[in-house]
Amino acid sequence: MLKEKVSEFIDIIRATEEVAACALVSRDGTGTGKYVDRDLIERLRALLATILLSVESIGGLIRMKSLESIAIRAQDTPFMVVGAGENFLTEAIINIRTDPVSIQDQVLAVANKIGESM
Repeated sequence: MLKEKVSEFIDIIRATEEVAACALVSRDGTGTGKYVDRDLIERLRALLATILLSVESIGGLIRMKSLESIAIRAQDTPFMVVGAGENFLTEAIINIRTDPVSIQDQVLAVANKIGESM
């Protein structure tokens, strides 16, 4: 049942044209489900989970209300990490010509559904 839900959410995220690859991972960086055109996200999943958790921790210290997402803009590959409830993170590699902010709402909507159902 969990595997089917994860697969369904991955399909929803990857239906967004701007997403080149995506993964649903546990907050400790363990892979749960993925859609990958390249194996880059495999190498990044634990790193991105660590970055998000670190920023959330610092946010708590400075009393930041909530953290919706983190966008990392490398020269040729933008990444997005979004919290998906208490247990999961959604990670996406964005197509080079796309501004990650332009699809943030779409990925956040899916992440909220993940958080509510898993």
